[in-house]
This record gives sequence, C-alpha cells and structure tokens, in this order.
Amino acid sequence: MTSTLKSGSSAHLQAGALRRFVATPSFFLLVIIFVLVIVLGSIKPAFFNGPFVIAPLLTGISIFTVVGLSQMVVLSIGHMNLAVGPMAAFGAMFMGLSYELWDLPLVLGLALGILAGAAMGALSGWLVARTGVNSFIVTLAMSFALIGLVPTVYSWLSAGSAFTVKPDGLDEIGRSSFSAICVNGACGSNAIPLIVIPALGVMLLIGYLYSHTRLGRELLMTGSNVDAAQLSGIPTGRRIVLVHSLSGALAALAGFLLAASTGSFTPGIGQEFMLQSFVGPILGGTLLAGGYVSVTGTLLGITLTLVIRKGLDLFGVGLETLNVLLGVILLIALSSDQIRLFFGRRRTRRPAQVDRTSPPPGPKLAQPSVPEEISA
Repeated sequence: MTSTLKSGSSAHLQAGALRRFVATPSFFLLVIIFVLVIVLGSIKPAFFNGPFVIAPLLTGISIFTVVGLSQMVVLSIGHMNLAVGPMAAFGAMFMGLSYELWDLPLVLGLALGILAGAAMGALSGWLVARTGVNSFIVTLAMSFALIGLVPTVYSWLSAGSAFTVKPDGLDEIGRSSFSAICVNGACGSNAIPLIVIPALGVMLLIGYLYSHTRLGRELLMTGSNVDAAQLSGIPTGRRIVLVHSLSGALAALAGFLLAASTGSFTPGIGQEFMLQSFVGPILGGTLLAGGYVSVTGTLLGITLTLVIRKGLDLFGVGLETLNVLLGVILLIALSSDQIRLFFGRRRTRRPAQVDRTSPPPGPKLAQPSVPEEISA
C-alpha cells in the first residue's frame, strides 16, 4: 500500500513538472528548433553533414551559450552589460600575452585572463553600486574604453595583428572532437567537438548557483525588488559588484573559447557577442527587469539563432540579411518580455471576482434585547 502511494505521488510530481516545462518558453523554443532542423535537413541534406556543418554549429552554440550566460547573470538583478564583447577581448588579450610573452601554461594563462575579465566587470559593478548611475551608461562607457585600449595594446606588443603562440592543449580544446576519445577501440563522433565540455560545465555551475544556493536566491530577489532585498538584509551593493564580476569572467572565458576555435588571440574577439548575449537569454525567458533566469532557455535561444544562421548560410543568404533577421528576432524577444511582464502585473492586481448570479444578502435585523434577570 505504501509503495503504491509513493509511486503514485512520484508520478504526480513528474506529471506536474512536465506541465510546468510545457508552459515555459523553453518548450516552445525546443519545438521550433526541432521543426526547423527537420525542414532544413529535408531541403538541404548537407545540413546533417557531421564534421562540416554539425561540428561548427555545436562549436558556435558552445561559445555563444557562455556569452549568453555572461549577460544572463547581470539580467538576473535587472542590470545589463553592454561591454560583454570588449571584456571578452580584454581577457583574451591577457591570455595571449601570457602565452606569447611570458610562456605560461594553458591553465595559468586562462586563469589570468578570467581574472582580468572579472576585474573589469567588478569595476563596472562598483561604479554602478557606488554612484547609482544606470548600468546601461556605465557598461557603455566601459565598452568604449576597452574598444580603444585593447587594439592599442596589440599594436604595441604584436604589431597590431594577433598573438599566435599556442600552449599545449589549446588546439585540442578548440578543434578536436570526440572522435579523438576512444575506449576499447570504440571512438566518439567527429560531429561533436570537445569545446562543448567547458560550455556544459559552465551551464551546470550557473544553473546550480541560481537553483540551489542562497546566493542565487539573493540575486533573484535583488532583481525582483531591490528595496525589499535591502530590507531583508541582503547586501545589494556587494551583490551588484559580484554579479558584474561574474559576467566579466564568463565573457573572458567565451573569448578564450573563441580564440581556441580560431587558433589565435586577436583584438577583434567579441565583436559579435553583444547581440547574441541578449537574444539567447531573452528568447529563453530571462526577464529584462530581473528576478527570473533560465539557463536551459538561454541555451535554446542561442541554438535557435545559430540554426537559423547556418540554414541561411546554406541557402547563400548574405550577412546583411542575417543581421536584419537577428535584429527582428531580438525585437520580438524584447516585446515578448514586456508582454509577459504586463500580463504578470495584471494577474497580481486583478480584484477578487464576485458571483453576480446569487442574490445579494439581505439586511441583518436587529435582535431584540433580553432584559437581564434581577435578583431578588
């Protein structure tokens, strides 16, 4: 009897979780991606070519998912980071310097670059928290500063071109696939690049942060209502600095992954990051106003845009048309975000419904007073 009740309750919980997932933007994106892949593969069978189409597509999805997460963590508190691309270039610049001039191993150079990106993010967050200036203005100014600084450093140290010295292991991360991994004579697929591993690791860590830690709940609470968060004892100023620092670190990691896939560290790293950093999270359900994020939705939003991009490439559509389409997708995503906020506010403000079919209650009649008994 007890086992029957337990199995019934677990089935009920699973059904409830499935219903909640179907109601999310992630399910809608998953259906669109599935249909789009089937249609593109039917029209252009070359779309399913493993090493020449699927592998580059998965590489792009891995890189831009980290970019999207870099923006998502800032959106969680209702802020934004317009310097995601320049921060990626700044962090990658330190990595290239460490490999070419200081001959550091792969991991140390990567750590140095991530620290550099985190420092730029922390500076932006500190300015926002200290001055009260909107994050849009602060990160826009940071973006312009880094756009000028990074090429200047490259021109001093590498004649303005690139850092091309590769430490051991860089090519394996950026250009190898699971076909290089063999167990008992069975090798993996050459359509799945190894670069998906760090991207999945970052997704798991960020997902755990927001769903299972007190810090993640405090960040979402700050995004929902910063005044209420302060009254509940959350140090919102430090949380702002922390989340911008995390955004800079993730941007630098994305810059490293892009450099690993191309084989060099250049000042142009991150030029395509800003648009994708917004499209992925917002399409996936992350709110611009803060208070709600979706790691899975960010992955699916990035996947949708890159599948569309790859399909247009196969049809020979130019880059200009692609940029127009991405702009339209971003506009739709922003509009859907505002629509969700509008209906959410209406639900919270809706007055209680009164049943008009039943007659109104009649007036209450005064009860006659009973005289108190007088004792003899």
